Amino acid sequence: MEFTQVWSIAAKEFRDRIRNRWVLAVALVFTAFALVIAYFGGAQQGTVGFRSIEFTIASLVSLVIYLVPLIALMLGFDAIVGERERGSLDLLLSMPITRFELLLGKYLGLAGALAASTVAGFGLVAMLLAAELDGSALFHYVGFMASSVLLGMAFLSLAVMVSVFAADRTRASGLAIALWFFFVLVFDLLLLGALVVTGGSYGGEAFPYLLLLNPADVFRVLNMFSLAEVRTLYGLATVFPEALASPALLASVMAGWIVAPLAVATWRFRR
Repeated sequence: MEFTQVWSIAAKEFRDRIRNRWVLAVALVFTAFALVIAYFGGAQQGTVGFRSIEFTIASLVSLVIYLVPLIALMLGFDAIVGERERGSLDLLLSMPITRFELLLGKYLGLAGALAASTVAGFGLVAMLLAAELDGSALFHYVGFMASSVLLGMAFLSLAVMVSVFAADRTRASGLAIALWFFFVLVFDLLLLGALVVTGGSYGGEAFPYLLLLNPADVFRVLNMFSLAEVRTLYGLATVFPEALASPALLASVMAGWIVAPLAVATWRFRR
């Protein structure tokens, strides 16, 4: 594999997102939502202003689970199928570049754009809240930003896989939306429904492990166990063992969610 070729494709994808203001727009969205949550998240309880890093992270986790996967899927769903429809894919493959180098370059460029917008958006909020945060709070907030980047990269990997399998952009976009609905809305409902129907007799012990099959749940658990006060805000804390909630283990699972779809996409693209 020639890393020069991969870097050239990645740099082009990243520059395209910079030129069309995509990174700036997404960063501003993250900043606006994070500031509103940090300062006005407790308005319904009659309080306004920054309360605590625990409350802020707990609220931001709910926001990120809905927003970041959708942005990542919409960013990457046409990475390959879009080139095919525009007729530029054959031209790219006629150059001295392998299919894997093309796929990896596109993914890294898009991942760089997504990571830059995420870090810029939430990082600006950290700068504005710096006076309110001590060293420990800042450490946990940086961990939240890092896990948000991993979540986005996992769903971007799924989007690239969809782009390789789809016959056209319309079907690719439909599959991307379907994946968002499944992982963000439907997956947990299915698990909870199964537990309710069986009265908890079946699947209770396997429940924590089944959550690892959803990158959104991995992200939620990773942040839920980072702060003691955050655990009490989620019912999952009562069914997820602390031994399985190791940050290193959960980060490894998230890395698997990044690598596995890309491996499938590479296999399909080569065929």
